[in-house]
Amino acid sequence: MTSAISAAAPPPAPSKLALLTKVARMYHERGMTQPEIAEQLNLSQSRVSRLLKEAVSAGVVRTIVVAPSGVHTDLEDEIRARYGLRDVVIVDAPAEQNEEALLAALGSGAAGYLEASLSPDDRIGVSSWSSTLLAVLKAMSPRTTRMAREVVQILGGVGNPAAQVKATHLADGLARVTGSNAVYLPLPGIVADASVVDVLLNDSYTGTAPSLWDELTVALVGIGSLQPSELLRSSGNTISGEDEDELRRLGAVGDVCLRFFDEEGRLVESDLDRRVIGISTEQLLHTPRRIGVAGGARKHEAIRAAVRGGWTNVLITDEDTAEYLLRP
Repeated sequence: MTSAISAAAPPPAPSKLALLTKVARMYHERGMTQPEIAEQLNLSQSRVSRLLKEAVSAGVVRTIVVAPSGVHTDLEDEIRARYGLRDVVIVDAPAEQNEEALLAALGSGAAGYLEASLSPDDRIGVSSWSSTLLAVLKAMSPRTTRMAREVVQILGGVGNPAAQVKATHLADGLARVTGSNAVYLPLPGIVADASVVDVLLNDSYTGTAPSLWDELTVALVGIGSLQPSELLRSSGNTISGEDEDELRRLGAVGDVCLRFFDEEGRLVESDLDRRVIGISTEQLLHTPRRIGVAGGARKHEAIRAAVRGGWTNVLITDEDTAEYLLRP
């Protein structure tokens, strides 16, 4: 019977260490193949393989991972641990600090993450049009194999008719690049009277999107703040001034899918929340992978609240925002 605690293996003899070092240098420094080493030293290839493994165990060979410029794995690990996230991707903040360059960087980072992590059985919920999510779509390329099962719109179009068309364009485009089917929500994102929300969601002309919200495996969302960009204001893709004033009074700092939350990430119960046509808070938080794509100083407070409250459990953001998230 073997003891549960075994003694540490004795170090190799000096002669063995010399052989381990020789084989390791030939392989790692001189770039020789195992067959070449075997022939030169008159050893079998299997013994060369064993010697290389032993060189690692004996500490002759040590693996060091050197992160190249623009890769922030240490920072990502810190944020993941502090906020209990599933994953974090940090992109370099553009030196020029303009919104278009930041959006391009975030879009590229999110596109790479999606292309590496989506599976053919994923059912992706995508929120209404946002400049950040459009940047993600722009950075993605169609694949020859299917990357997802369906793309489901989880929020109606917000703002003027042109903005609502872009919401459909986002779902359609994401379905195209992932080789999946698009399921649309042909409704406004906000209505004037809360009493019509359930009526519209259950209307036969609405389609199947609401019935699929409980079955999502991924939600791809932006993180909004109460200080929309000039681009959003000019597009009409914003809430009304009256709703914004009420949300400020209630302590809201940001939103995901128009579900507004305070600085601790707690849902703010408002009149607007009852008038939103889209995925519910419970359905969103039940989605296994909630990918939030956002960055920039204007959204710092909203992003921190979103990860505190669990609105996103995968965060794709910029380096400056990452450093903000780690402040005491």
